[in-house]
Amino acid sequence: MLIIGICGGTGSGKTTVVNKILDILPANHVAILSQDSYYKDNSHISIEERKNINFDHPNSIEFDLLLNQINELKNGNNIEMPVYSYITCTRSSETIQIQSKEVILIEGILLFSDERIRNICNVKVFVDAPPDERLLRVIKRDIIERGRNVQQTLDRYIDTVKPMHEQFIEPTKRFADLIVPLGGENTVAINILASTIRQKLGLSKE
Repeated sequence: MLIIGICGGTGSGKTTVVNKILDILPANHVAILSQDSYYKDNSHISIEERKNINFDHPNSIEFDLLLNQINELKNGNNIEMPVYSYITCTRSSETIQIQSKEVILIEGILLFSDERIRNICNVKVFVDAPPDERLLRVIKRDIIERGRNVQQTLDRYIDTVKPMHEQFIEPTKRFADLIVPLGGENTVAINILASTIRQKLGLSKE
């Protein structure tokens, strides 16, 4: 099994990179895990308190569960991946079944902040993008997907996203085996990564 961690700041293009890799590789060989699914459940606190959660701090992630489920996949077992809602800041009672595959792609902003996750990844990729581009993507995403307005997104960026990126995300770039500038627009880097995966799996290029 090949486990690939894809890290990078909020809005850097990680999901785009993952999707473009999936476009290149046979779908039956790849399973996807998203760090966002492993945010801690906050149903035990009030709605007002949930508004103050710092989603860009490692303490917001249930890394123990993520690590346990990665190991289950390594052992050939299927898992029930949690479903998390950014709107309610809680986990759903529903889950998504993920089958064990030859390649596991794990993506998230804080992946490499946990040493255990870093160590279990055979290949570590850091998706890089300029801060202004990341901010624009975050504004669009937060308005469309997370029910925030522009001012709320900007306040959150200044208060938590930017300082947490500088403290917990940017420093983990040094752990990367491959740095992908320009995110999903960097087709050369994406093709190199896909070719590496194909080679390790013994797949011929179609």
